[in-house]
Amino acid sequence: MSDDRVQLPWERIDTVLLDMDGTLLDLYFDNHFFLEHLPRRLAEAKGIPFQAAQAELRRRYRAVEGTLDWYCLDFWEQELGLDLIALKREIVDLVRWRPHAAQFLEALGAAGKRRVLATNAHPGSLGVKFEQIALGRQFEAQYTAHDIGAPKEQAAFWDGLAAREGFDAGRTLFVDDNPQVLAAARDWGIGHLLGIRRPDSRRPANTLEGFTAVDDFDAVAPPPTVAQKPVS
Repeated sequence: MSDDRVQLPWERIDTVLLDMDGTLLDLYFDNHFFLEHLPRRLAEAKGIPFQAAQAELRRRYRAVEGTLDWYCLDFWEQELGLDLIALKREIVDLVRWRPHAAQFLEALGAAGKRRVLATNAHPGSLGVKFEQIALGRQFEAQYTAHDIGAPKEQAAFWDGLAAREGFDAGRTLFVDDNPQVLAAARDWGIGHLLGIRRPDSRRPANTLEGFTAVDDFDAVAPPPTVAQKPVS
């Protein structure tokens, strides 16, 4: 499918900021956890029907969507009285790479690009997923919204990330599956954006209007490998 590949201006990109869930990892794990597994465990704990637990959680989700609380396991544990880390470990075998994501990270490293994880995920979620997949070793730096104190949907996240990382926004690529987050990065001034249309392997692709987007990373032409100096 080389003729259909997205050609990025790699010669003008030094830093690549990458989302985790739905970009590098299959969002099916998170969707299944929050829409199926957590409601089932909540229903068991409260002695209510599964559908009632689903409805309660959907209402709670809508109330904090797009805020730091939405992504915070500490918030949900306090709200629900459940150990979410333990519940996530019950289905940890569902944590999987998205197609060609690992190869894309390797290609970035071979090309000398600085790879930075920029995620809204709670550090507890990172711990669970890093236990399952050796993802953490693939980055030169890692930042969560909880480290910075604001979600990626807000300019404060980008201010904080830039202060910590010191990247040149015009020479930075950001990859994410969330259109609100992509829009926030664009509005803040990130120079290059790439959307992921199919974050959940069990669901149809999304429409990311206004952004260059791909279903999977095999549709992205990789950067050229850094030339090796001859041995003298």
